Amino acid sequence: MRWDSRQLEALAAVVAEGSFDAAARALHVTPSAVSQRIRALENAAGSVLVRRARPVVATPSGQALLRLARQTELLGAEVAVELGAQDAPVEDEESGAPARLVTVPLAVSADSLATWVLPALAQVEGVTFDLHRADDSRTADLLREGVVMAAVTSQTAQVQGCRSTPLGIMRYRPACTRAFAERWFPDGPTPDALAAAPVVVFDRTDDLQDVYLRARAPHARPPRYHVPSTVEYEDTIRLGLGWGMLLEQPAIGGLEAGTGGGITLVEPGYVLDVPLHLQQWKLRSAVLDRVTAALRKEATRRLLPA
Repeated sequence: MRWDSRQLEALAAVVAEGSFDAAARALHVTPSAVSQRIRALENAAGSVLVRRARPVVATPSGQALLRLARQTELLGAEVAVELGAQDAPVEDEESGAPARLVTVPLAVSADSLATWVLPALAQVEGVTFDLHRADDSRTADLLREGVVMAAVTSQTAQVQGCRSTPLGIMRYRPACTRAFAERWFPDGPTPDALAAAPVVVFDRTDDLQDVYLRARAPHARPPRYHVPSTVEYEDTIRLGLGWGMLLEQPAIGGLEAGTGGGITLVEPGYVLDVPLHLQQWKLRSAVLDRVTAALRKEATRRLLPA
């Protein structure tokens, strides 16, 4: 079956932008035109493709066509580059707007985004990135749903239709200030102490602290700070408000050599290694190959070897 490229483009824009109005602005058309394209695509598919909520999300049927839309956009942009369109950008026939650079949607965790991913992406010329932030254990869900083309993930099981490349390890240690340790852990991180001591958690999908708690105090339900910002998360620990998992590698910031700056380890012998993988669509694409090469190169330099 043949699919209309403009209808696929509208589907991708609606999901990426989150609403019909925002998609219309991105495509330089009217909201009515976007709505008509989506309805026509749904008629052709014989099913509802998006849930008209805020934000708009793709249905299971919409996810399949969303992957097709992303692939069509990527391959079309690559052909344009091969034809020399990068030197003389063509205009969109309907809107008259200059043709856009190819955009690669990529899912990454906050820690990866704040440390090593951006320097890697800076090495990829001629590409813009639509970055989706999610926990390492959940980024693969965005890949499966067709929202992104590639994901840096801790999921080892290969997503259907994708290939997986190991990147390296991010190592975490439970840490706090010395004053916090003296107050809350005078006898070390006993189950009773861990049940009472405040813990700093990035957000409600962050499981790193709970992995440690399940290993040392499985029934503990300590008070929690939720701080969904990488810089402020570390600041919260360094200000002595609670303990939390900090990155160990000095090459990418975080905890240096285990201690320093008034920070000490809650349990010096404990490490939590998070192996990272790059999963991406099985699509022959020069752009995705360049993105993969840049991420692998920077991961080799900045992460611990897998």
